[in-house]
Amino acid sequence: MTTSGLPGLDHRIADCRACPRLVAWREEVARTKRAAFADWSYWGRPVPGFGPPDARLLVIGLAPAAHGGNRTGRMFTGDRSGDVLYQALYDEGLASQPTSVSADDGLELYGVRITSPVHCAPPANKPTPGERDTCRSWLVQELRLLRPTMRAAVVLGAFGWQAALPAFAEAGWTVPRPRPAFGHGAHVTLNAPDASDGPAGLDLFGCFHVSQRNTFTGRLTPAMLRETLRTAAEAAGAGGESTPRT
Repeated sequence: MTTSGLPGLDHRIADCRACPRLVAWREEVARTKRAAFADWSYWGRPVPGFGPPDARLLVIGLAPAAHGGNRTGRMFTGDRSGDVLYQALYDEGLASQPTSVSADDGLELYGVRITSPVHCAPPANKPTPGERDTCRSWLVQELRLLRPTMRAAVVLGAFGWQAALPAFAEAGWTVPRPRPAFGHGAHVTLNAPDASDGPAGLDLFGCFHVSQRNTFTGRLTPAMLRETLRTAAEAAGAGGESTPRT
């Protein structure tokens, strides 16, 4: 059994039962299912991050969807938010294919890893502040493991932004005070006083979340998402396996 590095962290995350409300919800959803997925065996556990361990760019979301990641066991896989995100990653040459339907569909990410500050599907897509804080240690550990190669991060949505800033601070980066406000297109550089195990600074970008509310109303368009990912990937030096398709 792998116990070290990102694989070990992913394994430990998938076994977490720290938040009773989230455990009960994710397991109830896995039992009752959605009619369209009645023949699926739901994952029904915390969903670990996805992507290579030497990623230069990190994408941080909110939490797995009840019938998306909670069903498939992979971040942003099997739901409409993931459809939008993976299409944009593919368009920018950061993913091997534009769709993400199951954990064994062959999808690869190029220089990008995807994670979230809460790893269990929450009721109504709304984790409590206490659940967010309980889950923070996982994100802190992930950031520390990615630190040697990570050069930039994109945070999707205000919840993720508010959750990520304390995690970056705990993982060794200096977060400006007052804390930078979230906004689509927000950009701040987080310095690392002790740069012995990674770069001196990290470029942090804000982006509206790829929720159906945002994408259906046009608050976040595919072009806006691609532009953010493109800018962040350029700052990180991520990708390189293929050229952008837009």
